[in-house]
Amino acid sequence: MDWDERYSEPGFAYGTAPNEFLVSVVDRIPKGKILSLAEGEGRNAVYLASLGYEVTGVDGSEVGLRKAVELAAERGVVITTVHADLGAFEIEPAQWDGITACYCHLPSAIRIPLHQAAVRGLKPGGVFVLEAFSKEQLAYGTGGPQSLDMLMSLDELKRELAGLEFIHAVQVERDVREGSRHTGLASVVQILGVKPLEP
Repeated sequence: MDWDERYSEPGFAYGTAPNEFLVSVVDRIPKGKILSLAEGEGRNAVYLASLGYEVTGVDGSEVGLRKAVELAAERGVVITTVHADLGAFEIEPAQWDGITACYCHLPSAIRIPLHQAAVRGLKPGGVFVLEAFSKEQLAYGTGGPQSLDMLMSLDELKRELAGLEFIHAVQVERDVREGSRHTGLASVVQILGVKPLEP
């Protein structure tokens, strides 16, 4: 998948509206600094910035991040963008009030250490938000990677995100309408986890 190529197409591949699950849980994220993994064209970062969060969006596509900065300017907010390969991106420990990973599909060899680094990267009381396609999504044909290794299961996620208290951890079937690339009934996993306060 060449993301620069996909994001070079006119318009926004996944729309400009934020992820619905993120919107439904955003009030659980403490105000402060948010790291958005695989931010793409900016829809979630711009939404979070509009609520007063200080947002850094990381993505492997420069083209996507350019569109993110343009969308932010259009909406009158400021976001920070970092162009980086998520396999090599370092998340500093205890720096973030929130970390989001919406449809951040990576090979498990990259995803597992990234998720472990995300748990370490949260401040005590910090919140991790994830929505992604489940392994059952292959049968739906409504978006997402065609690789079982890049799709997620709740059991795997709970192991990868060990150290969080899970407030919400489910696999659900829902209608995902996000731009032209996610359209229709899909099988997704959702996680809302909190890093416990120091004892």
